[in-house]
Amino acid sequence: MTFVITSFFVVTLVAQPKRELVNIVVSPNHADWKYNIGEKAIFTIKVYKNNVLLDAEIKYTIGPERMTIVDEGILKLKGGSTVVKAASLKKPGFLRCFADVEIDGKTYSNYSTVAYEVDKIEPTTSLPDDFIEFWDKGKQELAEIPIEPVFKLLPDQCTDKVDVYEVSINNIYGKIYGILCKPKKEGKFPAILHVPGAGVRPHNGDIASATKGYITLRIGIHGISVTLDPQVYKDLKYGALKNYYFTNLDNKDNYYYKRVYLGCIRAVDLIYSLDEFDGNNIAVTGGSQGGALSIITAGLDSRISYLAASFPALSDLTGYLENRAGGWPHMFQTKESQLDNHIETSKYFDVVNFARFVKVPGWYTWGFNDYTCPPTSTYSTYNIIKAEKELHLFQDTGHWSYPEQNELRFKWLYNKLGN
Repeated sequence: MTFVITSFFVVTLVAQPKRELVNIVVSPNHADWKYNIGEKAIFTIKVYKNNVLLDAEIKYTIGPERMTIVDEGILKLKGGSTVVKAASLKKPGFLRCFADVEIDGKTYSNYSTVAYEVDKIEPTTSLPDDFIEFWDKGKQELAEIPIEPVFKLLPDQCTDKVDVYEVSINNIYGKIYGILCKPKKEGKFPAILHVPGAGVRPHNGDIASATKGYITLRIGIHGISVTLDPQVYKDLKYGALKNYYFTNLDNKDNYYYKRVYLGCIRAVDLIYSLDEFDGNNIAVTGGSQGGALSIITAGLDSRISYLAASFPALSDLTGYLENRAGGWPHMFQTKESQLDNHIETSKYFDVVNFARFVKVPGWYTWGFNDYTCPPTSTYSTYNIIKAEKELHLFQDTGHWSYPEQNELRFKWLYNKLGN
């Protein structure tokens, strides 16, 4: 099995891609980027420099996302434009057209991804017979550990309307740390739990939402303070916590994410312990790993009222076993990595299997160009959800969001939570 590797592989996790001198535009001939099986997609490729069409020679490749190239070639642009016709997919999924151009010794790249009957995508992972029993046992283990919250006021972050604290709470195998923001005014308030994307970093509080009258808690997952010197996180990222998402993958009881998933439940415990919480309305939200944790928390904890997830990671991890893209962190993308005990452990932590148990309204968003969390994997999760749901597509986005997406997300959360 070979995989498409291009110079466009490196993507930013939170911000839009930076603009470059040369801009390649790869446009499908359907405005919604959606096609029926058997229908050929036509891609128009244009190259701009200084916003003017440029004649050049481009290299193109076409294939299913992250998988084997099925067509490639070199074309000369005429009037700054050319057309590539792609063979149709034979089953539901996504097809990508990459384009590279070399200008003055530098290679520029871009791509577009089209969808084929993606509402019919089904997950490849399966639900273990003891899935519920396993997580009920974990929740019971957690319940036997006292929360013992410790609040540390952060005066330099407080405002005239919001108090900001670093808080630590007991979890299995250590602690969970986060930033808690509470309105200063008297009353009972709804709450928003922010769960983090992948990585090792400090965290700030959601002061903006707290100013509007919401309790907010943004947690880290690694059992370390979220207000340390940045160098500490850098050292951990390349040291003890490097590739943490593979740690103990051979054993479901010791796999790294067990303490993470239960830590999200412990964060809900903390919110419910607060006198200022209204005792009823709580939402969980995040992107990438945080999108995964949002769905997982809602699937595990019936106290969650709403969820909003952007491009959820950890979705349908076993896709590669069926010759299609699996979810981040792509633990099974090579034959050598497809170990039986690793595959079995993954089933207890795959977002798909938590999505089966989500019962609350959810707001979801992603784009077709996401290379990190392939849309095949995110649709595998979304399609299995039976609860009330709405999907907001921004087709051209990769592993990032437009400001408008985040505005819509918070508008939806505020509307659902009230206040």
